[in-house]
Amino acid sequence: MPQTTAGRPLRSGGTAPPRTSPHRWWILAVIGIAQLMVVLDATVVNIALPSIQGDLGFTDSNRQWIVTSYSLAFGSLLLLGGRLADLIGRKAVFMVGVAGFASASALAGAAWNFEILVAGRALQGLSGAMLAPAALSLLNTTFTDAKERAKAFGVYGAITGAGGATGLLLGGLLTESLNWRWTLYINLVFAVIALTAGWILLGRSARTSRTRLDLPGTALVCAGLFALVYGFSNADIHGWSSPAAWGFLADGAALLAVFTWWQTRAAAPLLPLRILLDRNRGASFAAVAVCGAGMFCAFLFLTLYLQNILRYSPVTTGLAFLPMVCGLMVSAQLSSRTLLPRLGPKSVVPLGMGMAAVGMVWMTDLGLSSTYAADVLPPLLLIGLGLGLVMPAAMSLATDRVAAEDAGVASAAVSTMQQIGGAIGTALLNTLAASARTHYLAGEPPTPERAVQAQLHGFSTAYWCAAGIFTAGLVATGLLYRKGPVSHDPDVPAAVHT
Repeated sequence: MPQTTAGRPLRSGGTAPPRTSPHRWWILAVIGIAQLMVVLDATVVNIALPSIQGDLGFTDSNRQWIVTSYSLAFGSLLLLGGRLADLIGRKAVFMVGVAGFASASALAGAAWNFEILVAGRALQGLSGAMLAPAALSLLNTTFTDAKERAKAFGVYGAITGAGGATGLLLGGLLTESLNWRWTLYINLVFAVIALTAGWILLGRSARTSRTRLDLPGTALVCAGLFALVYGFSNADIHGWSSPAAWGFLADGAALLAVFTWWQTRAAAPLLPLRILLDRNRGASFAAVAVCGAGMFCAFLFLTLYLQNILRYSPVTTGLAFLPMVCGLMVSAQLSSRTLLPRLGPKSVVPLGMGMAAVGMVWMTDLGLSSTYAADVLPPLLLIGLGLGLVMPAAMSLATDRVAAEDAGVASAAVSTMQQIGGAIGTALLNTLAASARTHYLAGEPPTPERAVQAQLHGFSTAYWCAAGIFTAGLVATGLLYRKGPVSHDPDVPAAVHT
């Protein structure tokens, strides 16, 4: 007969399940505020980009680095941040990440030139790389009951998915009522709340791993991810045939391949491959990456369309995304509390991917005479509903049944896939849109009317590519996820199924 602690069976490893915290719902609020701060900053400056560019005077080709520098630093360092949470303690890493994020936001908000702004954004990403995996790891270990876990991850998934669109609204309000610098200063308010409440509510978490940090693995994965995004970002400037594009892409792929090999040889790997062996977990990582790429496409290009073509103000542009947020939040709760427990991820997640793909195809018809109610709102709602079906399910299953010593790095892998998906998606789709615009104008007189049509053609190309990404996600998750509802038996060890 298995051993028990307080009437509950021990896990297969011989350790008791984590004791339920009496403050767990307040802890969820703290984690939600911190996660909102991180996700907001992936898009909150998007809507202020015209104002920032006019103030600091940088070129169109450099514009994407305001977004990419954050996502790249965040995504490339997340695995390191997750492992530090395992080595040092989740609360300590969480608190340091929040404080660092606030300091970096103050620097970026006070930036007097393009270089300082990019440096501040990169430091935000570095701090977020500590904060995000520690937050998700805290959530994963705080909620152990299956029903409560479903509710908590429904809220967390909704915040993660809706945070980007909320950032557009908040960015519009701050830019129009104050100035673009407050899109960064606002983080100080979130940080003070998270630091104060975290200090009071979060218990001191013990180190869950006594192993040393995998320095070679850290260097390989950071360099590899940087090379990939840099290559995609420079394809528009140098051309796809230039070594500045394909050379960096090849280097990035090679470095990541070496990193994978090293993880099978390292005594204390940065990302133990056992975390990736479970089919549901691997499918969830793929789903998070696809959503990252697709969401950033919708936010970036639809924002440009609303402001540059329909001439919406920043606030009106932000408000235009609210229905998407509402749809996402409703479907996130429906997915995590009803559909996923009954149908399982193999039915729910591909359905959400398909809905998002259809929404993207729908937006390819947006033109000069399009209206918000008839042409923008329906596909936007469909995309929001689709993403709400995907995000909570993917995030919950990606960290389900992970051993305590791997909780931090597993949580980091989830955020890594989302941020790298967003960084590569933004860089790639921006490049393809710019190339399509250039080809459209080739050999024709550069009239203002044709320039506008070229811009619309670029947007449409990006939407088609995003639809293709979501379709690939539909196929991948449909093949990888196992049939039926997911078991939450605490005696089932992690990563045993293939």
